[in-house]
Amino acid sequence: MSENRLPTPAAIADQLAPALGREQLRLSAPLAPYTTFRIGGPADVLYDAISADALATAVATARQLNIAWFVLGLGANILVGDRGFRGLVIRNVSRRVEFHDHGLVRAESGTVVADLIAATVARGLSGLEHFVGIPSTVGGAVWQNLHFLSPAPARERTVYIAEVVRDVELLDQSGARRVVDRAGMHFGYDVSLLHEPGNVALAASFLLQEADSTAMHRVMQENLSWRGARHPWLDYHPSAGSIFKKIEGVGAGRLIDECGLKGFRIGGAQISHMHANIMVNLGGATAADVRSLILHAQRTVADRFNQHLEPEIGMVGEF
Repeated sequence: MSENRLPTPAAIADQLAPALGREQLRLSAPLAPYTTFRIGGPADVLYDAISADALATAVATARQLNIAWFVLGLGANILVGDRGFRGLVIRNVSRRVEFHDHGLVRAESGTVVADLIAATVARGLSGLEHFVGIPSTVGGAVWQNLHFLSPAPARERTVYIAEVVRDVELLDQSGARRVVDRAGMHFGYDVSLLHEPGNVALAASFLLQEADSTAMHRVMQENLSWRGARHPWLDYHPSAGSIFKKIEGVGAGRLIDECGLKGFRIGGAQISHMHANIMVNLGGATAADVRSLILHAQRTVADRFNQHLEPEIGMVGEF
């Protein structure tokens, strides 16, 4: 009796090559370097989409060939399994930015938010500076309605990127490219229309306001100071940001902290001493280490407080 075997990376690349170009396809490519956690096994095939058109073509081709696919931005809110991803990982590096009159800015979805902030502030355009220090692409920011509890200028106000989004160009499940306005994006806390299966952000347009650059730099400095005092630095302690979803009125991190779990470690993964809802890679951490740490936190909090901690990060690939 013959065995059912998954196609090899080379076989997948053979299928994709006519549309994407063989020289653009990397086989058995490690994904850890492309995530902020610095964790993850290899993708069968890795492709860099350098434009919105290339991104749309890659997604459409994978769909047509029935090849599993995943779009990867900065990898800031995900945990990639130790066995990697079977299929095509499309690394979104589409980063064209266009500045128009009246504060209108259009950015392809692979644009790094930090770069977009620098460019807009340099032009005296306000609206994105609140998100300084948060690792994300434009696509990821729109996908999760990027938000930050800003200490400046209005203290303890949560600022959402939806506030400055005019519209989003997306590729839908049918393969059509369409532009959806802010209302049609159904933005909420950590959600948007992009959470519906098959929708992929290609670009987003923002409406920004002219403002004093000194005031914007003050906001950026205050937000970076606030964030730096409460979050581990990615350069030294790689992480994926908050691990568990917000529990209204209670706080997931507070529950974990009250269980005395700050600093608790499994393998190379540790619950941060600075923020109990963040887990860090101390060096050599595996996805299995992180998953075990997640389970331990869930069980401990459930036993003590009868509260369920629901993971916020995406689990990608095979574990």
